[in-house]
Amino acid sequence: MNKQSDASTVRVFIALAPPDEAKEELERELRPAYEAYPQMRWNRVEDWHITLAFLGELPVSVVPLLRQPLADLAARRAPVALALRGGGHFDERVLWAGIDGDLAGLHTLATEVRDVVEESGVALEERPLRPHLTLARARRDDPCSVPQVAAELADFTGRRWHAERLHLVGSNYGRGPGPIRYRDIESWGFTGAQ
Repeated sequence: MNKQSDASTVRVFIALAPPDEAKEELERELRPAYEAYPQMRWNRVEDWHITLAFLGELPVSVVPLLRQPLADLAARRAPVALALRGGGHFDERVLWAGIDGDLAGLHTLATEVRDVVEESGVALEERPLRPHLTLARARRDDPCSVPQVAAELADFTGRRWHAERLHLVGSNYGRGPGPIRYRDIESWGFTGAQ
């Protein structure tokens, strides 16, 4: 399949999003890095998320099948208490912020999300959950910026917050010069008992 989505497919994942206050706190911490490393491809703050399940390229007609099962899951789950903490990188090319807090609850939620997706007839790749927020990517000719920024984030500890909503997200996966953009297809509040 072509790397660019056509009108009959969409790249989909299920995620949690930090609240604006937590994102703003991390964004303030990153300001010196934004100035020192402008050559990095920084993700938009509004797109920061914690992926629970990556579904890949799906036919648009499949997406509605996920809505009710995900809504039902969110209705029986309480919010998960999390925080942003530290930083790291994948292969010296992808910069991320770490996740702290109720990691056992986060892993349980991810397992439940994946079960719901598979019960809806959507196959998933088996990937271990490595909770993180992707912040930026290095350009091919820049092998050292990401590890340097990750080291600068090592001592960052953000405030605690509750992941209040489950998000079904689509991306306009273009390979052009601009960043990947995400949009909520739908989201549901966690309304179960604490």
